[in-house]
Amino acid sequence: MSDFHLDLSPLKEPLGFIKLLEWFFSMFVFATCGGYKGATTILVSCKGVVNRTVTAAFAYPFRLNKVIFSSPDPTRCNGTWADFHLVGNFSSSAQFFVTLGVLIFLYCMAALVLYLGYMHVYRNDGIFPMIDYVFTLSAVFLWLVSSAAWAKALVDIKVSTGPHIVEEIPACKMQGSSCVFASVTSMGSLNVSVVFGLLNMILWGGNAWFVYKETSLHKPSNTSQDSGLYPPASGI
Repeated sequence: MSDFHLDLSPLKEPLGFIKLLEWFFSMFVFATCGGYKGATTILVSCKGVVNRTVTAAFAYPFRLNKVIFSSPDPTRCNGTWADFHLVGNFSSSAQFFVTLGVLIFLYCMAALVLYLGYMHVYRNDGIFPMIDYVFTLSAVFLWLVSSAAWAKALVDIKVSTGPHIVEEIPACKMQGSSCVFASVTSMGSLNVSVVFGLLNMILWGGNAWFVYKETSLHKPSNTSQDSGLYPPASGI
């Protein structure tokens, strides 16, 4: 490969500018989803325990089936208040979404280095634009799939950590016991992560056209197309 020649002019073109946006917005995907920590709480009342707060803390990658509401007081409630696990394991959707964001982030860094330092190689060697184009189309599809899967998982997470959990705890249904849902940590950042997933899909979809224009599929062949129009000059 030729020597590195820094040239910021590609950032003024859609090809480089959109890639910079893709790099920037991919950070928000794994930051808003992968960094989430929350908790859901209920108030428990039973024999010997009045309005005791019980908390279940959960976080990325959202293996809720391993999160429990522990007994508010093992010596009271007549020993009927056992540990209760939350429902659902959403780690596959969450990890797929976050991993894609990290991979896209790294790819955009590599692509920007190529654009800003080796654009003369990029445009003279047809293999790099084709690789870029295939990866771009793949990224559009993966953003669509991962965002849809994560959006569905987020809906289920809200159900599993919301007021519905009171109906699932056996000890809350026993005579003399009662449970009241108190609160759950806001999931605004998780909602934002879904939005950024869809935004990334739109960015990559729009960028596909500009990458396509750099490939040999769009550019005309360098060979002359006029070679067969005129007969060769006859000798004298």
